This record gives sequence, structure tokens and C-alpha cells, in this order.
Amino acid sequence: MIYRPLADTGITVSALCLGTMTFGEQNSERDAFAQLDMALDAGVNFVDTAEMYSVPPRAETMGSTETIIGRWLAQRGCRDRIVIATKVAGPGGDWLSYIRGGGNHLDRRNIHAAVDASLQRLQTDVIDLYQLHWPERRTNYFGELGYVHEETPDAVPLLETLQALGELVDAGKVRHVGVSNETPWGLMRFLQLAEQHGLPRVVTIQNPYSLLNRTFEVGLAEIGHRENLGLLAYSPLGFGVLSGKYLNGRQPADGRLTLFPDYTRYSNPQAQKATHDYVVLARDNGLDPAQMALAFVTSRPFVTSNIIGCTTLEQLRSNLDSANLELDDELLQDIATIHQRHPNPSP
Repeated sequence: MIYRPLADTGITVSALCLGTMTFGEQNSERDAFAQLDMALDAGVNFVDTAEMYSVPPRAETMGSTETIIGRWLAQRGCRDRIVIATKVAGPGGDWLSYIRGGGNHLDRRNIHAAVDASLQRLQTDVIDLYQLHWPERRTNYFGELGYVHEETPDAVPLLETLQALGELVDAGKVRHVGVSNETPWGLMRFLQLAEQHGLPRVVTIQNPYSLLNRTFEVGLAEIGHRENLGLLAYSPLGFGVLSGKYLNGRQPADGRLTLFPDYTRYSNPQAQKATHDYVVLARDNGLDPAQMALAFVTSRPFVTSNIIGCTTLEQLRSNLDSANLELDDELLQDIATIHQRHPNPSP
């Protein structure tokens, strides 16, 4: 396993991070324990979750993923070997009305309540990396295009949010803070406020990055380099699409997009064409398409850790093996050619 510094925190994390949003929905507690055991045995020391998980979000399963991870940590007695990252949900309106009454504002009350609940579910005294799951303000994320500026009158100011996070750091409940689904403006503003007010500095950004969505390279990659913070890349396989298992109209019975067809970000016609070309390229080179897609993400210089998710141990084993795959210059050029032909079909 490859290990990388988590910014300048002094923490070192594995280049592959285990994503856990299937725990409590597609995966039972027994499945989850087996995945966590396998990942730990392979050298993975980084686990990412969220208070909202499992996915798709439902009142009945909210917090179930953290609860399962907490039970595993307690039973295995391995908390000192694991870097835990979790997230506080932002405003969600009707679709998250069951979380703290549906407000979910990133204010002091909500953030403190959220972290206390996560600590209890995770059965730990401290969260290594606490992230804002998505912005409070109205902006583009989760694949939305066509930016239209719209002020959000009741949005909590970023300074208040960062001050609340600072209180958690001072209290010893959180070690470091990060953002997710954030824009270049939002990231730079958080960094500016931290410097001006002596508050915790954002050390990571968790945004989508894959062969189907390389938009991070425009703007955010430079910020990451210049400001010494890393990308935690989520959806590196585009909900499994880049494995090729959904090509030609196939709908595997246990596939995430078969079970939850409303998640269409990575299955539009343009994404299907790009996926076809990437799958053909991988197979022409004797490679597993999913491993090639993961190896590409892991190899990018701005990526601190690549968040892999799965529903079976077979998938996890294959994903873990991608850490040993190096893509040569000729293959990278072929990937660049496909990207030019099908640029960012799933932003």
C-alpha cells in the first residue's frame, strides 16, 4: 500500500480509502465487518463515512453506517490504527427533513449536535477529519451545471461555520477539518478566513474525480498544490459504471444503478460512450477496466486518497489490487485522447 501525508497534519493515510456508504443498505453489518477486515489487512488505514449514510438516504438508515463502523472498531480494538473521516450534512430540505428537524444549517448548534452524535455512533472520543458534506449556500454541486448566482438569505456565514469547527478542535472532539463538494471560491474563502481569524485550516477537499469527471483539474487542482491540501476523490468508478458492467444495456441484479436508477450522473448517453472507449482501451491492454480507472485516479499528483467503495469482497479485492498497477506513458496518452473525445460527460 502507498501512504501519503494528510497535508501538514502529521497524519499519514493510505492512498486508497475505504468508502462505506453501502453499510446498512446494500451491505449488512457482517458484510461491512468483512470489508473493513480485508481493507485493514491490505494496509488501508483510512475510512470515510458520514452522518447521513447509508445511501440512498432514508430516515430508517440514517447513521447506520457510523454505527456499524463503531461496532467494528470496538470489537477489533483497532481505533489507533484507523484514520476516521466523517461529515456533517448541509441543508437538504424535504429530502433530509429527518436530520435535526430538516434545518441542517451549518451553524454552531447543528454542527455541535452532529459531531456529538457521530462520536457516539463511532464509539470514539475524537474524529480525525471532520468534513462539511456540501455547502450551506446555493451553488453548483452534485453534477449541477449552468451556474446562476442566487443569494441564500438564511445561509450561515462561512465564518460562523468555521468558528464552530474551531470550537470542536479546541474541545478535542475533532483533529482536523475538511470540505466536500466545494467550489474554488468556497475553498479559498475558508482558507482566507482561517488565516484572518486564527481558525482551523481546511486540510482536504472531498470532491468527485474519475475518468468521467476531471473538472477538479480546472481551478481546484492548482489550489490544492499551492495551498498544500489534498483531494479525497469520491466516485472514482462513477457508481461502478467504469467497470463496464452496465454497458450494452446490462442491468446486473445487485448493481447500485439497477437498485437505485434515479442516480443518473454517470449513466447518460455521453458517459456511456466514454465508458465504452475506456473499457475497450483497458481490455486491449490486458487490464481490468475498473483497476485501470482507479489506478488513473490514484496516480494523480493532487490526490491524497482515492475513496473506493464496493458491495462484495471480490470487488474490494480487485479495487485494492489497483494500488499495484502503474499506467505507462503510452496508456496515459491513450486515456488523454479519449478524454479529448469525451470531455467530462459526468460533471
